[in-house]
Amino acid sequence: MILLDRLTKIFHMGNARKVVVDNATVTFPSRTSIALLGRNGAGKSTLLRIIAGTVEPTSGQVLARGTISYPVGFSGSFHRDLTGAQNAKFVARIYGVDTDALLDYVADFAELGAHFHQPIHTYSSGMRSRLAFGISMGIPFDTYLVDEVTSVGDASFRNKSQQVFAERMQKSGMLFVSHSLPQVKEICQAGVVLEKGKLTYYDNVEEAIAHHSRNMTG
Repeated sequence: MILLDRLTKIFHMGNARKVVVDNATVTFPSRTSIALLGRNGAGKSTLLRIIAGTVEPTSGQVLARGTISYPVGFSGSFHRDLTGAQNAKFVARIYGVDTDALLDYVADFAELGAHFHQPIHTYSSGMRSRLAFGISMGIPFDTYLVDEVTSVGDASFRNKSQQVFAERMQKSGMLFVSHSLPQVKEICQAGVVLEKGKLTYYDNVEEAIAHHSRNMTG
């Protein structure tokens, strides 16, 4: 379970003011796949990072029961001069999981070959995303924060990613950002719409999609 308690996030850019979330109080239930819907620039990725704890809210708080992943597929926190394997070791120590087991899992899953032992700055964006996804899936979390990662890689890798998601969702929940509404319908049970700083939660994902669609055409 994740509770956003009077959560507000405001960015100030010169004289401009961008409100990402405005005094939102919403509960996301445990073991539920929830779509986070909103137009481009609404602040969905920022909200995921606030929930992950990597971005501080302006006010309010995030309360959670259970462990929360960092945004799956987000590679911005990797050290560019360390190898993929060294970055995986570092993450394993942070989360207190078996280092060798995580390295074996990521090496097999991410399909980086010899690049796994080369510095991150030599990676393409797709390689960094596969590494980040592999590390995220190699650590058991109660809730996964997911930002479009299943679009990474070729058809074979996408199929494998979706299969892993299905396995994880048998025991975990997920907050899922995607612009693919068919994919949202396929894997999500509930939904939350972010529009002009307001969050509206729906137990039925079809209702969330309908709300989001009205926003996009209104």
